[in-house]
Amino acid sequence: MQILKQSIALPSWTKKKRDPFKTLITTIISQNTADRNTERAFEALSKRFEISPEALAKAKLSEIEAAIKIGGLYKSKAKSIKMAAITIQKNYRGSLDPILSLPLEEARKSLIQFPGVGPKTADVVLLFSAKKPTIPVDTHVNRVSKRLGFAPDKSDYETMRLSLQSLFDPADYLAVHLLFIAHGRKTCKAQNPLCRVCSLNVYCPSNGLWDKS
Repeated sequence: MQILKQSIALPSWTKKKRDPFKTLITTIISQNTADRNTERAFEALSKRFEISPEALAKAKLSEIEAAIKIGGLYKSKAKSIKMAAITIQKNYRGSLDPILSLPLEEARKSLIQFPGVGPKTADVVLLFSAKKPTIPVDTHVNRVSKRLGFAPDKSDYETMRLSLQSLFDPADYLAVHLLFIAHGRKTCKAQNPLCRVCSLNVYCPSNGLWDKS
């Protein structure tokens, strides 16, 4: 990880706690969606509504759909957003704090009960907004970790998450998550990874396996 830190700068927001509800909504929108479209969809939603449980619980489903349409799968995502807002308003007095104050596994189980919220989305909220010791596993983290030999090729989400967490200090979980994503986007790509210029190629058991030259 120290090698990646030398070539990849972590975003400035990592030193702050992110708003949990906004993080939840952003992560729901981001599912199976390019980063740019996630940003555009969230921006459009923000212009139409205050990003709060109260406002989105009252919002018409069709208006949420229209706002986030560019993010793809907008009908199912809009339903998840509205149901999450309603649940938080009804069961948690309009705040995710009661969930985030729970021990990690209890908090994860509570979040995963929300429609449209799976383990990765729950882990993103818990790590980014509550500094809980968990590593969300997206496609980039999954790919980079397997190529580096940090987990078996057939690892499911939980196996991968727990394998990574056993290898790193909890204080570094956020950095691991973000650095692996950045490395996966820039160098360790799904197709034609740039093994020759990879800063980790000396240590990587998969180095050169995708070299087409």
